[in-house]
Amino acid sequence: MTPDLTLDFENSAQQHYSAHNPIEQYVLLSKSAKGAACLELIKQVLEAPGVYVFGELLAMPNIAELQNGPNASYYNTLNLFAYGTYRQYLENQAQLIQLTPVMRKKLQHLTIVSLAIKTKCIPYKELLEELDIKHVRDLEDMIIEAIYGDIIHGKLDQKKQQLEVDYAIGRDIRQGNVSELASFLEEWCDSCETILACLENQIHRANSEKQKRLKHKEAIDMEITNLKKLIKVQAGNDSDEAMATDSGRELSLGHQDPRKKSTKSKSLKVSGAAKMLSRQMP
Repeated sequence: MTPDLTLDFENSAQQHYSAHNPIEQYVLLSKSAKGAACLELIKQVLEAPGVYVFGELLAMPNIAELQNGPNASYYNTLNLFAYGTYRQYLENQAQLIQLTPVMRKKLQHLTIVSLAIKTKCIPYKELLEELDIKHVRDLEDMIIEAIYGDIIHGKLDQKKQQLEVDYAIGRDIRQGNVSELASFLEEWCDSCETILACLENQIHRANSEKQKRLKHKEAIDMEITNLKKLIKVQAGNDSDEAMATDSGRELSLGHQDPRKKSTKSKSLKVSGAAKMLSRQMP
C-alpha cells in the first residue's frame, strides 16, 4: 500500500470513527489546543449536538491542566456536564462559566438521564424541581425534545403526572464508581445465571411433558386403530350371518312338502273330471 493510499485509509477510518463517536474530533483537537483555543474548544463541545459524554476530553493533558489555573471554571463546567446535574449548576454557579441557552438545555437533558438511571418512573414534581422549571407545559416540551433527540425513550403519563422511561443514553462514570459498577455487573451476571438455570429447568420439564404427551397420543392412536379393525371384523361377521339367513329362507321356500303338492294336483284332476261328467249327463 502506497503512503498516499495509507493516509487516505487512515483519514477515512478516522472520519468513520468520529461520526459514531462525536467527542473524538474534540479529543483530537485538544492535543494541539493551548490557551484561549483550549477554552473555546470546551465551549464548542458543550454546545455540540450529539455530544453527551466528556470523559475522554477531561482526561486529555491540556484540559486537565486547567483545573488548577485561572480558567478552572471551564474545567469545572466540563466536569459538571460529564457527571453532574442542572441542580448542581444552580448551586455552584460561582465556580462555573455562564451557560448559553444551548448549554443549559443540554445539561437539563443530561439531568433527566441521571434521574432515569435511578428510577424508570420520574414524577413531574421531581423533574420541575431538578430542572428549575415553573410550568408543566414547559417541562413536557423539554421531555419531548429529549425524546426526539434520542436521548431518552419513554412516554408522558399526564394522568399520573410522571415520565415513564424505557431507555436512556449512558453518562460518564467517575473513576471512583468503577468498583461499584463492577459489583453491580457481577450481581447482574449472577441474576442472569440464576434465570438461565430456571429456564433450562423449564425447558427440561417442557420436553419431558412433551414426550409424555407424544407417548399418550401414540397409545390413543393405536387403540383407535385396533377399534377400527375390530369394528371392521364385526361388520364382516354380521354381513355373513345376514347372507346365511337369506339363503335359509330361500331354501325353505324352494323345498315344499311333495305330498301337499301331490294332493293339490289330485284335487285339481278330480274337479276337472267332475266337470266333464256333468257336461255329459242329460
